[in-house]
Amino acid sequence: MGQANAAQRGSPNALEREAFLVSRILARDQRAFQELYENYRPRLSHFVMRLVKRPPLVEEVVNDTMMVVWDGLGRFKGESRLSTWVFAIAYRKGMKALTRSDDPLEGDAHDEVASSEPGPEHNAAAGQRQAALRRAMDQMSDDHRTVMDLTYFHEMGYREIAAIMDCPIDTVKTRMFHARRHLKKLLSGDSSDWL
Repeated sequence: MGQANAAQRGSPNALEREAFLVSRILARDQRAFQELYENYRPRLSHFVMRLVKRPPLVEEVVNDTMMVVWDGLGRFKGESRLSTWVFAIAYRKGMKALTRSDDPLEGDAHDEVASSEPGPEHNAAAGQRQAALRRAMDQMSDDHRTVMDLTYFHEMGYREIAAIMDCPIDTVKTRMFHARRHLKKLLSGDSSDWL
């Protein structure tokens, strides 16, 4: 399991390493920042692609997000996990990029980012289910798609998602309810087959 995945799940060693990197970044250690950047880049790229659906914007939003981390890490109070703070920045940057972008939406371009990460795509059947799920999620509103993506692809809880999206937990729960209902209409079979 890679460091980024371990940090995402909160293993003690990964959390200690992340805390060490934060302390080094606060001291302006560029190597520590590079390591943090490399740990977060795959997950952020996937998240941002699902959010903006415009490949030219993904790298820009990820880089803008990480610049805020570099410049603003001193403002991180530790009241949430670092990943919650970073994803909240990426969410706001992605939403802002959407409002100023005139690029047309790309159909399946997000698969390029997702395919660089190891996962269920190695199994043909799982890959087909993932593709069908992505197509269905693409038909959702930005808010519903974001809640689903953070829950199922980034394994975040409602409290973290509420912090990222800057909304009450009950709003996240409501969005998840409607997103699941929408998916059930679009996908055949039991929801456990998909999520």
